[in-house]
Amino acid sequence: MKQRQAPIGLPTNLFLRTHSTWLAYILLGYFSYMQSSVGPLMPFLSSELHMSYTIEGLHFSSFALGAVLVGLSGDRMTRIFGRMRIFWGGASGMAIGAGALVISRHPALTLLSVLIMGYTGNLLLMTIQSTLSDQYREQRSVALTEANVVASITATLAPLGIGGFQSSVLGWRGALVLMVIVFLITFFLGRTIPLSRKPQMLETSSSVALRPQSFPPAFWAYWAVVLLGVAIEWCIVFWGTNFLALGGELNKSVAASLLSLFFLAAIVGRFIGSRLARRFAGSRIMLFALGLAILGFPIFWLAPVVPLRLLGLFITGIGVANFWPSGIALMLGTVPQRPDAANARLALGSGIAALIAPFVLGWLADHVGIQKAYSIVAFLLLLMVGTLLIANRQAKRDTLHFAQEALH
Repeated sequence: MKQRQAPIGLPTNLFLRTHSTWLAYILLGYFSYMQSSVGPLMPFLSSELHMSYTIEGLHFSSFALGAVLVGLSGDRMTRIFGRMRIFWGGASGMAIGAGALVISRHPALTLLSVLIMGYTGNLLLMTIQSTLSDQYREQRSVALTEANVVASITATLAPLGIGGFQSSVLGWRGALVLMVIVFLITFFLGRTIPLSRKPQMLETSSSVALRPQSFPPAFWAYWAVVLLGVAIEWCIVFWGTNFLALGGELNKSVAASLLSLFFLAAIVGRFIGSRLARRFAGSRIMLFALGLAILGFPIFWLAPVVPLRLLGLFITGIGVANFWPSGIALMLGTVPQRPDAANARLALGSGIAALIAPFVLGWLADHVGIQKAYSIVAFLLLLMVGTLLIANRQAKRDTLHFAQEALH
């Protein structure tokens, strides 16, 4: 299939989607569906294999560990094998991991299967983000936000698929098998579509790519912003069902279903974000998203009745939805020539955040109760505001510094 190129001389605000753009969107949706399936399928898998809560929790940790391992090896793998092989290899590996999970009948094997999904899936995620960043440059915020609209939709479909297939002959496994089939069709139709371009020669030197000081201060500041956003999102998603069920007004089954409002809000939030990204700078969108989250979270956290809590959850979800796409666009904008190395650092940090934050909140809940433990999310939101303001200020300093160096 021939790649459709953007004509020369078009206005800079015109956003053109090529075949590679749609391919990236589809496979990000595939990744998101697979990632979001792990939680909903766990009660069914646990009842089959008689797993404890601890073993169940290790499955989430295994997926996050995959992201950490990508952070340690992803940019090196890309330099060795090339972006196209990592792109399709990561997508294929995720399908293999899902297939292994479907046939595994022992917790050790299911943990290994989820680890494979986490590692190869995050290789795919890293490559998608690098490709879109390379292709759209100053418009990367639009592309990344649009891609994450697709991801939010498929994340919402994952629990519906698991629940819907549970009553079928295949059971919950059918939901994973269906997505593997979708991937195989996508591979057959899209395997010849070229990605935007090869990684920059600047990334071929491992001595440069592996030195933290080779990244400007603004990169690390935005990196911290994204990690705080990941920690906030995982705390809400991981413990949201238990929090909604607090007080006994809702049982856990109903609470789990109502948590889907958060994912619905993510679709709405990212759609709004993709429109705003065409007109406003990513830093302003992040401030707007943080403002919504800070408005909504106290309602979710402190409201005395369930309807108000759900309203707060929805408002919070609209804001939190834009933390990831807007944050990584800002982060990648500080090192536009090195997207693969930058995304590898992002995978490492986000994996660690996903491993630690829900665990800390759970540990705190065991000691003071989940109501008080959720104060950690409020603290993270305030810390994120301060970090973002520092990052925006540092980005201006770095830009001025580079401009002065260019003049001399």
